[in-house]
Amino acid sequence: MIFTTTNTTDFEESFNELLQRGKMDIANVSAIVGNIINEIKQDKNKALKQHIAKFDNWTPDSDDALKISTESMKKAYDVLDSELKGALHLSYDRIKIYHEKQKPKSWFDDEPNGTILGQRVTPVDSAGLYIPGGKAAYPSSLLMNVIPAQVAGVENIVVCTPTPDNEPNELLLAACHLCGVDQVYKVGGASAIAAMAYGTENIPKVDVITGPGNIFVATAKKMVFGDVNIDMIAGPSEIGILADESANASHLAIDMLSQAEHDEMASSILITPSKKLADEVKVELENWLQKLPRQEIARKSIEERGAIIVSKDMDEAIKLMNEIAPEHLEVATNNPFELLPFIKHAGAIFMGHNTPEAIGDYVAGPNHTLPTGGTAKFYSPLGVENFMKKTSIISFSSRAINEIGEACALIANTEGLTAHEQSVRVRLK
Repeated sequence: MIFTTTNTTDFEESFNELLQRGKMDIANVSAIVGNIINEIKQDKNKALKQHIAKFDNWTPDSDDALKISTESMKKAYDVLDSELKGALHLSYDRIKIYHEKQKPKSWFDDEPNGTILGQRVTPVDSAGLYIPGGKAAYPSSLLMNVIPAQVAGVENIVVCTPTPDNEPNELLLAACHLCGVDQVYKVGGASAIAAMAYGTENIPKVDVITGPGNIFVATAKKMVFGDVNIDMIAGPSEIGILADESANASHLAIDMLSQAEHDEMASSILITPSKKLADEVKVELENWLQKLPRQEIARKSIEERGAIIVSKDMDEAIKLMNEIAPEHLEVATNNPFELLPFIKHAGAIFMGHNTPEAIGDYVAGPNHTLPTGGTAKFYSPLGVENFMKKTSIISFSSRAINEIGEACALIANTEGLTAHEQSVRVRLK
């Protein structure tokens, strides 16, 4: 763990390490992923089955074996514990309500001379959603990807998720039934991205691919971008915390570990002007680590990619955190909204002592698919607009084109595009 103050001589070097936290060695896996994509494009389901046998330890005996039946999804939902079922419904409802407020609207503007300008917003025809599996399955990720696509109005939704040893996660199946999705395939990794990007005998080609994944998934998404749209290139999970002396050290420690337990590559970074708080959090991290079932993963994450930085004041803390641009940012102060105007870059901001990042992962409502590795400087959370497209609408009357057509023709002439110029001039009186 980096435990430092901003006035040390080696601080800049340590801080630059944090800024590089999201770098993935895509170059080293590009050849592997490129081969996987080419095999799927060429051999489709045949290649899919070979990849599943190699990576997921089972061999589909037919094309139909790739798909999860709606009956098995309903069965998983029906036998789900009632309390957990209620929690999933609460999560579904809150996520849907939030994303319905995001939906952009079409608009038209009439000018006095008969010009009509506007923007029509429509959903894409199809979306492919990648839901991680393997060591763990995340029904929350399914909700966060399916719901904005449904709110956008996407008609054809395809879900791909890996099923090692051909054992689908029952909670994920229940969530699929709750969301009403009926095209769910037991396909993972780069193979799934390629299948959704280019289509196979029974997995349809989609227009947009969203969802998190490992370095192979991220690399595949990067490679197919352009043939399909994607949400973002997501790296390991991360949390940043801005806190002052009013914060509870034990709370901050477990919040840091809530990201560290995801995987060894996750980053947890606390910046505070309080040396006392920093020291207390360091102690509490060890106390909490002793109690975690995923202690080994969390410990490696904290030791290799965690940081506690003591700043000279909160202004400096905010400046440093803006450079980090974390995926999740907690503001653990008594008056967090006073700091909000100065925070420029973060995927999601959790305000105040009673708002742990984990509440945003499940039931708060905003999407938990967020930009990582500093990309919050230019990427946004997954939302309804990822599944929609905008079309410009233009209509000119005879009066309108005569009023401004000469200016258009002049610019076209200046650019040397004679056909452009004449296509306007032939309509002028």
